[in-house]
Amino acid sequence: MAAPTDLAQAAKDSNTRFILALFVDLRGKPCAKLVPVEAVDMLVDEGVGFAGYAVGAIGQEPKDPDLMAMPDAASFTPIPFIKEGLGIVHCDPHVEGKPWPFAPRVILKSMLTRAADSDLTAYVGAEVEYFLLRREADGTLATADPGDHADQPCYDARGVTRMFDHLAGISTAMNSLGWGNYANDHEDGNGQFEQNFTYSDALTTADRVITLRYLLTMLAEQRGMIATFMGKPFSDRTGSGMHLHLSLRGKDGEAVFPDGDDPRGLGLSPLAYNFVGGILEHSCALQAVVAPTVNAYKRTGAVSTTSGASWAPRTPTYGGNDRTHYVRIPDDQRIELRGPDGSANPYLAIAAALGAGLDGIKRNIDPGEPAAPTEQRLQPLPLTLLHAVEALEADDVVSSALDGAGEGVATYFANLKREEFFTWHREVTPWEIDRYLQAF
Repeated sequence: MAAPTDLAQAAKDSNTRFILALFVDLRGKPCAKLVPVEAVDMLVDEGVGFAGYAVGAIGQEPKDPDLMAMPDAASFTPIPFIKEGLGIVHCDPHVEGKPWPFAPRVILKSMLTRAADSDLTAYVGAEVEYFLLRREADGTLATADPGDHADQPCYDARGVTRMFDHLAGISTAMNSLGWGNYANDHEDGNGQFEQNFTYSDALTTADRVITLRYLLTMLAEQRGMIATFMGKPFSDRTGSGMHLHLSLRGKDGEAVFPDGDDPRGLGLSPLAYNFVGGILEHSCALQAVVAPTVNAYKRTGAVSTTSGASWAPRTPTYGGNDRTHYVRIPDDQRIELRGPDGSANPYLAIAAALGAGLDGIKRNIDPGEPAAPTEQRLQPLPLTLLHAVEALEADDVVSSALDGAGEGVATYFANLKREEFFTWHREVTPWEIDRYLQAF
Protein backbone atom coordinates (compact mmCIF):
# COMPACT_ATOMS: atom_id res chain seq x y z
CA MET A 1 0.00 0.00 0.00
CA ALA A 2 1.11 3.58 -0.57
CA ALA A 3 2.61 5.39 2.39
CA PRO A 4 -0.06 7.64 3.88
CA THR A 5 0.65 11.25 4.85
CA ASP A 6 -2.55 11.81 6.85
CA LEU A 7 -2.95 9.40 9.73
CA ALA A 8 -6.69 9.99 10.22
CA GLN A 9 -7.41 9.43 6.54
CA ALA A 10 -5.18 6.36 6.40
CA ALA A 11 -7.01 4.83 9.36
CA LYS A 12 -10.36 5.60 7.77
CA ASP A 13 -9.36 4.15 4.39
CA SER A 14 -8.23 0.89 6.02
CA ASN A 15 -11.22 0.57 8.39
CA THR A 16 -8.87 0.85 11.35
CA ARG A 17 -10.60 1.48 14.67
CA PHE A 18 -7.61 1.34 17.03
CA ILE A 19 -3.96 2.29 16.47
CA LEU A 20 -0.97 0.93 18.36
CA ALA A 21 1.26 3.99 18.82
CA LEU A 22 4.53 2.05 19.03
CA PHE A 23 8.22 2.58 19.66
CA VAL A 24 11.03 0.43 21.05
CA ASP A 25 13.52 0.95 23.84
CA LEU A 26 17.27 0.41 23.46
CA ARG A 27 16.85 -3.33 24.06
CA GLY A 28 14.24 -3.53 21.29
CA LYS A 29 11.22 -4.04 23.57
CA PRO A 30 8.09 -2.88 21.69
CA CYS A 31 6.12 -0.38 23.74
CA ALA A 32 2.71 0.97 22.74
CA LYS A 33 -0.55 2.51 23.77
CA LEU A 34 -3.81 1.58 22.08
CA VAL A 35 -5.35 4.75 20.68
CA PRO A 36 -8.95 4.80 19.35
CA VAL A 37 -9.39 6.53 16.00
CA GLU A 38 -11.64 9.03 17.73
CA ALA A 39 -8.48 10.39 19.39
CA VAL A 40 -6.25 10.33 16.30
CA ASP A 41 -6.14 14.12 16.01
CA MET A 42 -4.88 14.35 19.60
CA LEU A 43 -2.28 11.66 18.81
CA VAL A 44 -1.04 13.64 15.81
CA ASP A 45 -1.02 17.02 17.55
CA GLU A 46 0.21 16.10 21.02
CA GLY A 47 1.44 12.52 20.86
CA VAL A 48 0.61 9.98 23.55
CA GLY A 49 2.41 9.99 26.90
CA PHE A 50 4.52 7.32 28.61
CA ALA A 51 6.33 7.24 31.95
CA GLY A 52 9.77 6.78 30.47
CA TYR A 53 11.39 4.93 33.36
CA ALA A 54 8.58 2.36 33.22
CA VAL A 55 9.25 1.80 29.53
CA GLY A 56 12.64 0.23 30.26
CA ALA A 57 16.02 1.03 28.75
CA ILE A 58 15.40 4.49 27.37
CA GLY A 59 17.56 6.77 29.49
CA GLN A 60 15.03 8.04 32.00
CA GLU A 61 14.61 8.05 35.77
CA PRO A 62 11.30 8.10 37.71
CA LYS A 63 11.59 11.87 38.22
CA ASP A 64 11.82 12.69 34.49
CA PRO A 65 9.07 14.24 32.33
CA ASP A 66 6.85 12.06 30.18
CA LEU A 67 7.95 10.63 26.89
CA MET A 68 5.49 11.77 24.24
CA ALA A 69 5.30 9.32 21.33
CA MET A 70 4.82 11.38 18.16
CA PRO A 71 3.52 9.30 15.22
CA ASP A 72 5.15 9.10 11.82
CA ALA A 73 2.11 8.83 9.55
CA ALA A 74 4.21 7.42 6.70
CA SER A 75 4.82 4.30 8.81
CA PHE A 76 1.13 3.52 9.37
CA THR A 77 0.43 -0.19 8.90
CA PRO A 78 -3.04 -1.77 9.14
CA ILE A 79 -2.85 -5.25 10.67
CA PRO A 80 -6.38 -6.71 10.56
CA PHE A 81 -4.87 -10.22 10.38
CA ILE A 82 -3.91 -9.79 14.06
CA LYS A 83 -7.14 -8.12 15.19
CA GLU A 84 -9.88 -6.74 12.98
CA GLY A 85 -9.66 -2.95 12.93
CA LEU A 86 -6.12 -2.76 14.36
CA GLY A 87 -3.21 -0.76 12.97
CA ILE A 88 0.33 0.25 13.96
CA VAL A 89 2.09 3.58 13.62
CA HIS A 90 5.76 3.92 14.53
CA CYS A 91 6.55 6.87 16.75
CA ASP A 92 9.45 9.11 17.69
CA PRO A 93 9.54 9.73 21.45
CA HIS A 94 9.87 13.41 22.42
CA VAL A 95 10.49 15.02 25.80
CA GLU A 96 9.37 18.58 26.36
CA GLY A 97 8.93 19.11 22.65
CA LYS A 98 12.28 17.73 21.47
CA PRO A 99 13.21 14.32 20.02
CA TRP A 100 14.51 12.12 22.83
CA PRO A 101 18.16 11.19 22.09
CA PHE A 102 17.90 7.76 23.76
CA ALA A 103 15.09 6.65 21.41
CA PRO A 104 16.45 4.17 18.82
CA ARG A 105 14.36 5.52 15.94
CA VAL A 106 15.58 9.04 16.70
CA ILE A 107 19.18 7.75 16.72
CA LEU A 108 18.80 6.17 13.29
CA LYS A 109 17.18 9.30 11.84
CA SER A 110 20.12 11.34 13.11
CA MET A 111 22.57 9.00 11.34
CA LEU A 112 20.55 9.20 8.12
CA THR A 113 20.81 12.99 8.31
CA ARG A 114 24.58 12.65 8.60
CA ALA A 115 24.63 10.48 5.50
CA ALA A 116 22.43 12.98 3.65
CA ASP A 117 24.92 15.73 4.50
CA SER A 118 27.36 13.77 2.33
CA ASP A 119 24.70 13.39 -0.40
CA LEU A 120 24.24 9.71 0.43
CA THR A 121 21.04 7.76 1.07
CA ALA A 122 21.14 4.35 2.73
CA TYR A 123 19.10 1.37 1.61
CA VAL A 124 18.85 -1.77 3.70
CA GLY A 125 17.51 -5.29 3.42
CA ALA A 126 17.14 -7.42 6.55
CA GLU A 127 16.94 -11.19 6.99
CA VAL A 128 14.83 -12.01 10.03
CA GLU A 129 15.57 -15.52 11.30
CA TYR A 130 13.58 -17.05 14.15
CA PHE A 131 12.63 -20.32 15.86
CA LEU A 132 9.11 -21.65 16.35
CA LEU A 133 8.90 -23.49 19.67
CA ARG A 134 6.40 -24.79 22.19
CA ARG A 135 6.68 -25.18 25.93
CA GLU A 136 6.31 -28.69 27.35
CA ALA A 137 4.36 -29.48 30.52
CA ASP A 138 7.60 -29.57 32.51
CA GLY A 139 8.56 -26.08 31.26
CA THR A 140 11.22 -27.16 28.77
CA LEU A 141 11.25 -25.83 25.22
CA ALA A 142 10.75 -28.07 22.21
CA THR A 143 10.50 -27.55 18.47
CA ALA A 144 6.91 -26.60 17.61
CA ASP A 145 6.87 -29.16 14.80
CA PRO A 146 7.48 -32.58 16.40
CA GLY A 147 8.43 -34.00 13.00
CA ASP A 148 11.27 -31.49 12.58
CA HIS A 149 14.19 -33.51 13.91
CA ALA A 150 16.50 -34.17 10.95
CA ASP A 151 20.23 -33.54 11.37
CA GLN A 152 20.19 -31.27 8.30
CA PRO A 153 16.70 -29.74 8.10
CA CYS A 154 17.63 -26.69 6.03
CA TYR A 155 15.32 -26.14 3.02
CA ASP A 156 13.43 -29.34 3.82
CA ALA A 157 10.20 -29.18 1.78
CA ARG A 158 8.39 -31.32 4.35
CA GLY A 159 9.24 -28.97 7.21
CA VAL A 160 7.97 -25.98 5.24
CA THR A 161 4.78 -27.86 4.34
CA ARG A 162 4.04 -28.84 7.94
CA MET A 163 4.33 -25.16 8.91
CA PHE A 164 2.40 -24.00 5.85
CA ASP A 165 -0.42 -22.27 7.73
CA HIS A 166 1.95 -20.13 9.77
CA LEU A 167 4.33 -19.31 6.91
CA ALA A 168 1.52 -18.59 4.47
CA GLY A 169 -0.22 -16.37 7.00
CA ILE A 170 2.90 -14.26 7.49
CA SER A 171 3.59 -14.15 3.74
CA THR A 172 0.04 -13.04 2.98
CA ALA A 173 0.30 -10.36 5.65
CA MET A 174 3.58 -8.99 4.29
CA ASN A 175 2.30 -8.92 0.71
CA SER A 176 -0.95 -7.24 1.71
CA LEU A 177 1.20 -4.47 3.17
CA GLY A 178 3.25 -4.12 -0.01
CA TRP A 179 6.49 -5.42 1.48
CA GLY A 180 7.17 -7.85 -1.35
CA ASN A 181 7.66 -11.18 0.41
CA TYR A 182 9.59 -13.28 -2.06
CA ALA A 183 10.71 -16.38 -0.16
CA ASN A 184 9.90 -18.39 2.97
CA ASP A 185 12.23 -21.17 4.01
CA HIS A 186 13.27 -23.60 6.69
CA GLU A 187 16.65 -22.52 7.99
CA ASP A 188 19.55 -24.62 9.26
CA GLY A 189 18.26 -25.36 12.77
CA ASN A 190 15.34 -27.57 13.72
CA GLY A 191 12.37 -25.24 14.11
CA GLN A 192 14.17 -22.30 12.46
CA PHE A 193 12.64 -20.24 9.65
CA GLU A 194 13.25 -17.12 7.59
CA GLN A 195 10.76 -15.04 5.59
CA ASN A 196 12.23 -12.45 3.25
CA PHE A 197 10.89 -9.11 2.08
CA THR A 198 12.33 -6.62 -0.38
CA TYR A 199 14.77 -3.94 0.69
CA SER A 200 13.82 -0.31 1.18
CA ASP A 201 15.23 2.87 2.62
CA ALA A 202 16.93 2.32 5.97
CA LEU A 203 14.19 3.74 8.20
CA THR A 204 11.40 1.85 6.46
CA THR A 205 13.30 -1.43 6.74
CA ALA A 206 13.99 -0.90 10.45
CA ASP A 207 10.29 -0.16 11.04
CA ARG A 208 9.36 -3.30 9.12
CA VAL A 209 11.70 -5.49 11.17
CA ILE A 210 10.00 -4.30 14.35
CA THR A 211 6.56 -4.79 12.81
CA LEU A 212 7.47 -8.25 11.52
CA ARG A 213 8.75 -9.39 14.90
CA TYR A 214 5.45 -8.26 16.41
CA LEU A 215 3.43 -10.06 13.72
CA LEU A 216 5.46 -13.25 14.05
CA THR A 217 5.10 -13.23 17.83
CA MET A 218 1.35 -12.63 17.83
CA LEU A 219 0.46 -15.03 15.00
CA ALA A 220 2.65 -17.74 16.55
CA GLU A 221 0.85 -17.26 19.88
CA GLN A 222 -2.49 -17.61 18.14
CA ARG A 223 -1.35 -21.05 16.98
CA GLY A 224 -0.01 -22.08 20.38
CA MET A 225 3.65 -21.51 19.49
CA ILE A 226 6.49 -19.29 20.69
CA ALA A 227 8.47 -17.27 18.14
CA THR A 228 11.93 -16.37 19.43
CA PHE A 229 14.59 -14.15 17.90
CA MET A 230 17.29 -14.80 20.49
CA GLY A 231 20.63 -15.50 18.90
CA LYS A 232 21.24 -19.04 20.19
CA PRO A 233 18.31 -20.75 21.92
CA PHE A 234 19.93 -24.20 21.59
CA SER A 235 23.60 -25.00 22.07
CA ASP A 236 23.63 -27.71 19.38
CA ARG A 237 21.70 -25.82 16.68
CA THR A 238 22.52 -22.97 14.36
CA GLY A 239 21.85 -19.53 15.83
CA SER A 240 19.55 -16.90 14.39
CA GLY A 241 21.12 -13.99 12.57
CA MET A 242 19.69 -10.73 11.31
CA HIS A 243 21.94 -10.19 8.31
CA LEU A 244 21.84 -6.65 6.93
CA HIS A 245 22.25 -5.91 3.23
CA LEU A 246 23.56 -2.36 2.91
CA SER A 247 23.88 -0.10 -0.10
CA LEU A 248 24.23 3.62 -0.76
CA ARG A 249 22.87 5.90 -3.43
CA GLY A 250 24.13 9.33 -4.40
CA LYS A 251 22.40 12.69 -4.67
CA ASP A 252 20.69 11.81 -7.94
CA GLY A 253 19.61 8.36 -6.75
CA GLU A 254 22.37 6.51 -8.57
CA ALA A 255 23.97 3.43 -7.02
CA VAL A 256 27.49 4.25 -5.82
CA PHE A 257 28.73 0.75 -4.96
CA PRO A 258 29.12 -0.84 -8.45
CA ASP A 259 32.25 -0.41 -10.56
CA GLY A 260 32.87 -2.68 -13.52
CA ASP A 261 36.60 -1.87 -13.51
CA ASP A 262 37.21 -3.23 -10.00
CA PRO A 263 40.71 -4.78 -10.05
CA ARG A 264 39.81 -6.99 -7.05
CA GLY A 265 37.12 -8.67 -9.11
CA LEU A 266 34.10 -8.09 -6.85
CA GLY A 267 32.61 -5.31 -8.96
CA LEU A 268 32.83 -2.66 -6.24
CA SER A 269 33.82 0.99 -6.40
CA PRO A 270 36.59 2.54 -4.29
CA LEU A 271 33.88 4.17 -2.17
CA ALA A 272 32.30 0.77 -1.51
CA TYR A 273 35.66 -0.66 -0.44
CA ASN A 274 36.17 2.28 1.90
CA PHE A 275 32.72 1.57 3.38
CA VAL A 276 33.72 -2.06 3.93
CA GLY A 277 37.03 -0.93 5.40
CA GLY A 278 35.22 1.19 7.98
CA ILE A 279 32.98 -1.67 9.02
CA LEU A 280 35.93 -4.03 9.41
CA GLU A 281 38.00 -1.52 11.37
CA HIS A 282 35.15 -0.90 13.82
CA SER A 283 33.81 -4.47 13.85
CA CYS A 284 34.66 -5.26 17.47
CA ALA A 285 32.83 -2.19 18.78
CA LEU A 286 30.05 -2.76 16.28
CA GLN A 287 29.39 -6.19 17.76
CA ALA A 288 28.26 -4.63 21.04
CA VAL A 289 25.39 -3.03 19.10
CA VAL A 290 24.55 -5.69 16.52
CA ALA A 291 24.98 -8.66 18.90
CA PRO A 292 23.79 -7.01 22.12
CA THR A 293 23.13 -9.92 24.50
CA VAL A 294 25.10 -12.44 26.52
CA ASN A 295 23.51 -15.17 24.42
CA ALA A 296 24.64 -13.59 21.12
CA TYR A 297 28.23 -14.68 21.75
CA LYS A 298 27.18 -18.31 22.00
CA ARG A 299 26.30 -17.89 18.30
CA THR A 300 29.50 -16.19 17.11
CA GLY A 301 31.58 -18.48 19.32
CA ALA A 302 30.04 -21.69 17.99
CA VAL A 303 32.45 -24.00 16.20
CA SER A 304 29.90 -26.39 14.71
CA THR A 305 26.31 -27.53 15.13
CA THR A 306 24.28 -30.65 14.44
CA SER A 307 24.06 -29.61 10.79
CA GLY A 308 27.85 -29.28 10.56
CA ALA A 309 28.28 -25.49 10.35
CA SER A 310 27.55 -22.47 12.54
CA TRP A 311 27.10 -19.91 9.70
CA ALA A 312 28.29 -17.19 12.08
CA PRO A 313 31.49 -15.17 11.54
CA ARG A 314 34.33 -15.45 14.05
CA THR A 315 36.78 -12.99 12.47
CA PRO A 316 36.16 -9.66 10.68
CA THR A 317 37.04 -10.65 7.13
CA TYR A 318 35.39 -9.81 3.84
CA GLY A 319 35.12 -11.58 0.51
CA GLY A 320 32.85 -12.57 -2.35
CA ASN A 321 29.79 -14.77 -2.30
CA ASP A 322 31.04 -16.71 0.73
CA ARG A 323 28.82 -16.96 3.82
CA THR A 324 31.70 -17.53 6.23
CA HIS A 325 32.82 -13.86 6.04
CA TYR A 326 31.85 -11.04 8.38
CA VAL A 327 31.13 -8.95 5.29
CA ARG A 328 29.94 -10.93 2.29
CA ILE A 329 29.79 -9.37 -1.19
CA PRO A 330 26.98 -11.27 -2.96
CA ASP A 331 26.98 -8.91 -5.97
CA ASP A 332 28.09 -5.43 -6.99
CA GLN A 333 24.98 -3.69 -5.62
CA ARG A 334 25.34 -4.28 -1.88
CA ILE A 335 27.31 -5.73 0.96
CA GLU A 336 25.97 -8.18 3.52
CA LEU A 337 26.88 -7.65 7.17
CA ARG A 338 26.63 -11.07 8.86
CA GLY A 339 27.58 -10.09 12.41
CA PRO A 340 24.10 -9.08 13.67
CA ASP A 341 22.00 -11.70 15.40
CA GLY A 342 18.26 -11.93 15.93
CA SER A 343 18.33 -9.90 19.15
CA ALA A 344 19.74 -6.80 17.44
CA ASN A 345 17.73 -3.59 17.64
CA PRO A 346 17.39 -2.77 13.93
CA TYR A 347 17.51 1.01 14.42
CA LEU A 348 20.72 0.85 16.43
CA ALA A 349 22.30 -1.87 14.29
CA ILE A 350 21.76 0.06 11.07
CA ALA A 351 22.87 3.36 12.62
CA ALA A 352 26.08 1.83 13.99
CA ALA A 353 26.89 -0.01 10.74
CA LEU A 354 26.35 3.16 8.71
CA GLY A 355 28.47 5.16 11.14
CA ALA A 356 31.34 2.71 10.77
CA GLY A 357 31.01 2.58 6.99
CA LEU A 358 30.79 6.36 6.59
CA ASP A 359 33.93 6.70 8.70
CA GLY A 360 35.64 4.38 6.25
CA ILE A 361 34.59 6.66 3.39
CA LYS A 362 35.65 9.80 5.25
CA ARG A 363 39.09 8.38 6.10
CA ASN A 364 39.57 6.47 2.85
CA ILE A 365 40.10 3.18 4.74
CA ASP A 366 41.33 0.35 2.52
CA PRO A 367 40.08 -3.07 3.68
CA GLY A 368 42.95 -4.81 1.91
CA GLU A 369 42.54 -7.79 -0.36
CA PRO A 370 39.65 -10.20 0.22
CA ALA A 371 40.77 -12.72 2.80
CA ALA A 372 40.07 -16.27 3.79
CA PRO A 373 37.78 -16.34 6.85
CA THR A 374 40.51 -17.99 8.93
CA GLU A 375 43.08 -15.30 8.12
CA GLN A 376 43.86 -13.22 11.19
CA ARG A 377 44.49 -9.89 9.48
CA LEU A 378 42.37 -8.17 12.10
CA GLN A 379 41.76 -9.09 15.71
CA PRO A 380 39.06 -11.73 16.23
CA LEU A 381 35.55 -10.64 17.07
CA PRO A 382 34.84 -10.22 20.79
CA LEU A 383 34.46 -13.47 22.71
CA THR A 384 31.76 -12.16 25.06
CA LEU A 385 29.39 -9.24 25.48
CA LEU A 386 31.78 -7.77 28.04
CA HIS A 387 34.65 -7.75 25.54
CA ALA A 388 32.37 -6.10 22.99
CA VAL A 389 31.31 -3.42 25.48
CA GLU A 390 34.95 -2.63 26.22
CA ALA A 391 35.59 -2.30 22.49
CA LEU A 392 32.58 0.01 22.16
CA GLU A 393 33.83 2.27 24.94
CA ALA A 394 37.21 2.55 23.21
CA ASP A 395 35.70 3.33 19.79
CA ASP A 396 34.71 6.96 19.23
CA VAL A 397 33.09 6.28 15.86
CA VAL A 398 30.56 3.65 16.94
CA SER A 399 29.95 5.55 20.17
CA SER A 400 29.23 8.72 18.19
CA ALA A 401 26.71 6.79 16.10
CA LEU A 402 24.75 6.09 19.29
CA ASP A 403 25.29 9.65 20.50
CA GLY A 404 24.09 11.10 17.21
CA ALA A 405 20.99 12.73 18.66
CA GLY A 406 22.55 13.66 22.01
CA GLU A 407 25.47 12.92 24.31
CA GLY A 408 25.43 10.14 26.88
CA VAL A 409 23.61 7.41 24.97
CA ALA A 410 26.72 5.32 24.25
CA THR A 411 27.81 5.43 27.90
CA TYR A 412 24.29 4.55 29.06
CA PHE A 413 24.10 1.67 26.57
CA ALA A 414 27.54 0.35 27.55
CA ASN A 415 26.64 0.43 31.26
CA LEU A 416 23.34 -1.27 30.53
CA LYS A 417 25.07 -4.10 28.68
CA ARG A 418 27.90 -4.44 31.19
CA GLU A 419 25.33 -4.90 33.96
CA GLU A 420 23.51 -7.43 31.78
CA PHE A 421 26.72 -9.41 31.47
CA PHE A 422 27.43 -9.39 35.20
CA THR A 423 23.81 -10.24 36.07
CA TRP A 424 24.25 -13.38 33.97
CA HIS A 425 27.72 -13.98 35.39
CA ARG A 426 26.37 -14.00 38.95
CA GLU A 427 23.93 -16.82 38.16
CA VAL A 428 24.88 -20.41 39.05
CA THR A 429 23.99 -22.52 36.02
CA PRO A 430 23.25 -26.24 35.55
CA TRP A 431 26.53 -26.48 33.60
CA GLU A 432 28.45 -25.45 36.73
CA ILE A 433 26.59 -27.90 38.94
CA ASP A 434 27.22 -30.73 36.48
CA ARG A 435 30.91 -29.84 36.12
CA TYR A 436 31.92 -28.90 39.66
CA LEU A 437 29.52 -30.42 42.18
CA GLN A 438 31.64 -33.52 42.81
CA ALA A 439 34.73 -32.70 40.80
CA PHE A 440 37.07 -32.04 43.73
